[in-house]
Amino acid sequence: MKVTETNLTDVKLIEPSVFGDHRGFFTESYSEKDFKDGGIHYDFIQDNHSLSAEAGVIRGLHFQNGASAQTKLIRVVSGVVLDVIVDIRKGSPTYAQWEGYILSEYNHRQLLVPKGYAHGFMTLTPNVNFLYKCDNYYDGAADAGIAFDDPDLGITWPMSIDKAILSEKDQQHPTLKEFESINPFVYGEI
Repeated sequence: MKVTETNLTDVKLIEPSVFGDHRGFFTESYSEKDFKDGGIHYDFIQDNHSLSAEAGVIRGLHFQNGASAQTKLIRVVSGVVLDVIVDIRKGSPTYAQWEGYILSEYNHRQLLVPKGYAHGFMTLTPNVNFLYKCDNYYDGAADAGIAFDDPDLGITWPMSIDKAILSEKDQQHPTLKEFESINPFVYGEI
């Protein structure tokens, strides 16, 4: 397993070993020992799975507030996405910066998204099965997000956002500036 630090503080890209032959492939998608040896020390307690049936679906940018904040370990088991994260931790050296990563059934990459990051993705193919482990349980009362099209963030989505397929909830999130006055995330305190 290869663990790579990214340009965003505390975010890691994980590339597990994949063994393939004419029948297909085998990989260990998660081994607590290997992850701890790679410097990833989280107790994941919940697994989530989403299916996006069409290309052009945007989900996000999501997070949970306060004591319900979650670190996520993300991977795609079928299809291809551009996975986008934004550092929303006040005082972080990478505050308000975003990065995007191609995650797919072909590259087997995983992304570690720490607490205090907004997370979302755009499907680039139909029938995307997206899996993620969380270190905290889902809490609907703490569910929050920021706008996927926040002009101050300037996220470059690979397909036209005018034709993006979104939930009603994801069309209503505030910009990061609008969220700042109530932002509970402070770098070094979560």
